[in-house]
Amino acid sequence: MGQVKVLTAREAADLIKDNDTLTISGFVANGIPEALNTAAEERFLETGSPKNLTLFYVAGTGNKDGSHADHFAHDGMIKRVIGGHFNFVPNICQMLYDNKIEGYNIPQGAIAQMLRDSAGHKIGTFTHVGLGTFADPRNGGGRLNEATKEDIVKLMEIEGQEQLFYPRHGIDVAFIRGTYADELGNVTMEKEMAPLDCTAQAMAVHNNGGTVIVQVERVVKAGQLDSKLVKIPGIYVDAVVECPADDPKQSQSINCTYDPAYSGNTQVPVSSLEPKVLDAKKIIGRRAAMELKKNVVVNLGVGVPEWVSAVAAEEGIAGEMTLTVECGPIGGVPGGGLRFGGTLNAQAYVDESYQFDFYDGGGLDLCYLGLAEVDIDGNVNVSRLGTRITGSGGFTNISSNSKKAVFCGTFTNGVKIKTGDGKLTILEEGKKHKFVNKVTEITFSGVVAGKNDKSVLYVTERAVFELKADGVHLIEVAPGIDIQTQVLDQMDFKPIVGEVKVMDPRIFTDEVMGLTI
Repeated sequence: MGQVKVLTAREAADLIKDNDTLTISGFVANGIPEALNTAAEERFLETGSPKNLTLFYVAGTGNKDGSHADHFAHDGMIKRVIGGHFNFVPNICQMLYDNKIEGYNIPQGAIAQMLRDSAGHKIGTFTHVGLGTFADPRNGGGRLNEATKEDIVKLMEIEGQEQLFYPRHGIDVAFIRGTYADELGNVTMEKEMAPLDCTAQAMAVHNNGGTVIVQVERVVKAGQLDSKLVKIPGIYVDAVVECPADDPKQSQSINCTYDPAYSGNTQVPVSSLEPKVLDAKKIIGRRAAMELKKNVVVNLGVGVPEWVSAVAAEEGIAGEMTLTVECGPIGGVPGGGLRFGGTLNAQAYVDESYQFDFYDGGGLDLCYLGLAEVDIDGNVNVSRLGTRITGSGGFTNISSNSKKAVFCGTFTNGVKIKTGDGKLTILEEGKKHKFVNKVTEITFSGVVAGKNDKSVLYVTERAVFELKADGVHLIEVAPGIDIQTQVLDQMDFKPIVGEVKVMDPRIFTDEVMGLTI
């Protein structure tokens, strides 16, 4: 085995050929090979190459500031993008809106598993995830605009069960982020927030006869790395690019320097969170937290569901659950914002494809996810907000396979409230209904969930709904709320109304609830 090539970022970018398929690592703001992405953009702007690329990535990454995948958002540079999430790459989204490129959204877990299956030269990836959702060919097959014509997912029946089938994609080049490499090309990731998909990406590209390039902080002598920490063996790697630790392009996450607590290299005391103001989000978090049981394994989405964690900490029950993040961390306290994907004091880390294997197989007891729209069939949309493309991320995998799904969000968009006295007062109604006749796009299929007798709740600041076999039931309302004028009249469809309970008044009192599980 010879020494690995050590290149500059520009020399590495020169290895991309026109019409190649490129996969890039990253999760939100973490694990991004920013020196390589920047060099590829600079080359294109100077020379017009590489052009007509297909960009293939798992998780939505970037900071809405032209970073990561948005470096490739130039006319002629890319012709197609296949990804799990799009909210952080507005420039690529604009190209999709303008029908300048083709685009596909694939559930994040499926796309992670596609990489692993591609490495093994399997014919493709079979999954039940996405049936009845936007990913189902009967609902568009993940196509994002009118310019996208080809189907890249097929509906098949195997052993009497419907499955979605994604044929194998050959990938030509990988841009991956690591921490250290040795002279033989072995790469460790001890300063990264999680292993992500890096092993599968490197193996898939290598086994396709492609070129694997890894951006690292430093190249060291052979034998200096702990072999048990090597995540990408040198036999997969064609070249490495050094990017010093003090270079912003090698930051642990965008705009965040290295913190050993977020990469599992140290344990830190996590002080009690300051109690959050009692607003609509905290009300939702409190009611949602009442669904917690002892020793449950949980996934929390971004946004309103984060309040569940804050409420659990305030009530002293956070230790009763194990939180997980889809990119690999298990246990500990997940980070938010640009740290989302990292976890303080994680108990373990697994590759993203294995985390989704766990999720897809029903390993999660409970998930808390957001909602932008809910319709009469219990379908939930978070992936296309009006005309804006956001993508599903791991939402479809997580929501459809968790034993219980709790969707959290305000009842209307922009509502203003008053509370703290044991009841809820609506000061100003939101301008847009979230409970609609038909969602813009199905990110979670209430129809499929109903057939499978899945436990599903929709928690808002003023009402709680439950999905049952015969439809969406109104089961609780907040004290002080009139069911007809402030719930039913603010919905585009009529839920099933039977016995309606009053939500626990402690939720609406500005003091610790004394919640126990």
